[in-house]
Amino acid sequence: MQSPESILKQYWHYDRFRPFQKEIIDSILKGKDTVALLPTGGGKSVCYQIPALARDGFTLVISPLIALMQDQVARLKEHDIPAASIHAGMHFMDVKRTLSNMLHGPAKLLYVSPERLQSKLFLEYLPEFNINLIAVDEAHCVSQWGHNFRPDYLKMASLRNVFHEIPMLDLKASATKEMQEILILMLT
Repeated sequence: MQSPESILKQYWHYDRFRPFQKEIIDSILKGKDTVALLPTGGGKSVCYQIPALARDGFTLVISPLIALMQDQVARLKEHDIPAASIHAGMHFMDVKRTLSNMLHGPAKLLYVSPERLQSKLFLEYLPEFNINLIAVDEAHCVSQWGHNFRPDYLKMASLRNVFHEIPMLDLKASATKEMQEILILMLT
């Protein structure tokens, strides 16, 4: 397995990690469920992108914002990292093609909206996926607003029924101690 430092250098051309990134990445690579509390602009994305590249399979990123997903995929492709997204507004055949490509293609990251996790088509493909990490982006929104934010976010724990051994990463910019405890319970 390629080291996190060499991946960082190869794709992002940085010589060292920002504070706490390495500890978060190491925890994930050890197979542990991890909560990443980093400020906006603190490099949360690298915390799941590097493990995605370090391991076989791909990382499933659950993200609430289409624009954020599209921006992440575009940036990854600029770094020659294959990535894809599935979100509301996509034509059925585009969704199906993307899911099929995840089974057979080189993509290392798949960004999905929380609502797609429960779609019949996604659930058909899910058991066949070689997922190496499940990253929940903007997780502070769940604990802050719960059902009022995106009810399907609360169903993400159902992924544990299919992927028992896969680590989950909870990414957020802010959280009270109580929110952190709630999110840890949701991941388990």
